[in-house]
Amino acid sequence: MELSPEHKMAGILAPLFALRGVNDLGIGDVGALRELVDWSASVGLRVVQLLPVNETGNDNSPYNAISSVALDPLTIELTPEVLPELTSEIILEEKDRFYLRSMYEGPVLYKMVKPLKYAILQRAFQHFTTGAWNNQTPRAQQFQQWLSEQDSWLPGFALFRVLMDEHNTERWESWPQEQRTFASAQVWLESQPVQVRAEWESRQREVMYVQWIAWTQWATLKKYADSKGVALMGDIPFGVSLYSADFFCEPEIFDPRWSGGAPPEPTFQGDLFTARWGQNWGVPLYRWEVLAKNHLQWWRQRVRKVREVFHVFRIDHVLGFYRVYGFPWRPERNAEFAPLEQEVARTEAGGDLPRFHPNPDDTEVQKLANRAHGEALLAALVEETGRYRLIGEDLGTVPDYVRPSLESLHIAGFKVPMWEKAWDTRLIPGADYCRLSVATYATHDHEPLRVMWERWMQIIAHGESGRPEDAEARNAAWWEVRRLAAWAGFEVPRILEFEQVHEPLLRGLLACNSWLAIFMVTDLFGTAQRFNVPGAVADSNWSERIERPIAEWPRDQQLSALLERLGSQFARNP
Repeated sequence: MELSPEHKMAGILAPLFALRGVNDLGIGDVGALRELVDWSASVGLRVVQLLPVNETGNDNSPYNAISSVALDPLTIELTPEVLPELTSEIILEEKDRFYLRSMYEGPVLYKMVKPLKYAILQRAFQHFTTGAWNNQTPRAQQFQQWLSEQDSWLPGFALFRVLMDEHNTERWESWPQEQRTFASAQVWLESQPVQVRAEWESRQREVMYVQWIAWTQWATLKKYADSKGVALMGDIPFGVSLYSADFFCEPEIFDPRWSGGAPPEPTFQGDLFTARWGQNWGVPLYRWEVLAKNHLQWWRQRVRKVREVFHVFRIDHVLGFYRVYGFPWRPERNAEFAPLEQEVARTEAGGDLPRFHPNPDDTEVQKLANRAHGEALLAALVEETGRYRLIGEDLGTVPDYVRPSLESLHIAGFKVPMWEKAWDTRLIPGADYCRLSVATYATHDHEPLRVMWERWMQIIAHGESGRPEDAEARNAAWWEVRRLAAWAGFEVPRILEFEQVHEPLLRGLLACNSWLAIFMVTDLFGTAQRFNVPGAVADSNWSERIERPIAEWPRDQQLSALLERLGSQFARNP
C-alpha cells in the first residue's frame, strides 16, 4: 500500500453503522465494509475512512467507548461462511426471536440490534465450547495462541465486560465497592466458591472469543483492502470514557476530577451550554507524568492495535496533546451550569472554572511549553506508527504553533476550505495547501454541503428571518456563497440549486494540493443526512443509515456518471 504524500489520493468517509450490506442485521458490519472497499476500488477511491469502531456501552457514541482497544461486536459479520461456529439454522432461530423488518429499513435500532447480534454470538460461542474448545482442536489452539498475545489488555477488559453485564451498566460507581477496579475485582473473584469462579471464567472466555472473532475478521478485511489497493483509515479518539475498562484497569493514569472537552466556538452553537461554555465530553484528563514513567505504553498500545486493522489513523482532537480544555464538573451537571455567570459557576464548582491543561496559551513561554509537551507525546506515537501514517484532526480553535509542530513530526493535518482564511478573510486557495494535509468539506460533526448551500440560498431568497427586507443577512449569505464558489473555481451569478454546484464543489476539493481529499458520503452523494450534532442529545445521533444498500450504488446511473467524470481527478500525482 503506497502511503507517500507524493501520491495524491481521494477517499470517502462513511460511518460503519450507516452502511447497508447484503447480510447485515440492522447495522453496518465488516461484510458491508468489504462491499464498500469493492465499490471504492471500482470507482477509483483509494481511501475508506471510518469513525472509531471500539465497543460502546449504553451510550452509542463511537467517541465514548468502553475500551480503547476492544472492537465493537456489532461490527462482526454474522454468516456461516465467515464464522465456522454458525449455521443458517442458528441465525434464523435468533432472527425469529428478535428480528423485525424495521430494523433494516430505518435507522439503527440499537435496543433491537444489540440483543440479536449478541444472542447469535452467544450461540456461536456455545458451539465453539462444546466442539473446538473441549476437544482442543487446531481452532482452539489458534484461539489460545491469540489470547497469549493479548495479555496486556484482554483479561482486564473481559472482567470489566462481565461486570458490566452483571450490573446492566458500565457506570462502575454503582457497582459494589470491591468490584470497581480490576485489582479489587480480581481479589473479590478469587474469594468466591469454585462453582462461581468457573461460571465467571466461562463468561470471560466468551467475551474473549467475541473479541477474537472481531479482530480476526478486521485483520482479514485489512488484507483484502490491501489486495484492492484501498487504504483503511481508522480513528483514535483523544480521550476515553471514565466508564471504561481502561479506567477500571489503570485508574492511576487518569485524573477524573477534570472532564475533557473544547472551549466555545462560533461553529458549534448546539445549545445554551455549548454556546456559553463549550463542549464537555466527560472524558477524564490524563496524568501525563504517570504515563511517562512507563514510556507511554498505554498510548503506544493503542497505536499498535489500531495498526493491526488500519493503514492510516486519524487522532481525533490532536490539539489535546498540546493542551486540553477541562471542566471541573461532569457532563451530568451541564444543565445546572448553563445559565450561570462565571463567578457563580466558580463557587458551585468548588473554586475552579473550565480552563486549559497543562497551560493556557496566554504567553509565549506557555506556548513553547505546550508545544514541547505535545511534540514529546506525539513523537512516541509516530514511532509506533511505523510504515503507516498518522493524521491529526487539528480543527477548532487552533494555536498558531500546532500546525508547524505537526508538520515537523510529519503528521498530516486537516483543511476545511471554509475555515482556511487569509488575513483579509478570503479563503486560502487549495493550491496553497501544504501537501501533508487532508482536505475535506465536512466531518461527521458538520452539516452536509447540501444543507449549507440550501440554507444560504434560502437566506438570499427570503432573508434570515423570512423578511424580504433583511438585506444584511442576504448580503452575508451572498458573500459566503461567492467566496466558496470562487475558491472552487466557478461563479454564482444568481440563485442556483445545489444540483448545479454539486460537481464543481467536488472538483474544487479534488484540485487542492492536499495529499488526501476525503468526501463525507453524504457530500459525495449530495444528500442532507447528518450523523451527529455536537452538544445535542438526540436519538438521531449515531443512528442514521444511508438509504440505499451498497449493492445498489453501481446501479445509480447519475452517481456513476458523476464519479466517472471525476475519476481523472481522484489520483493526480506531480
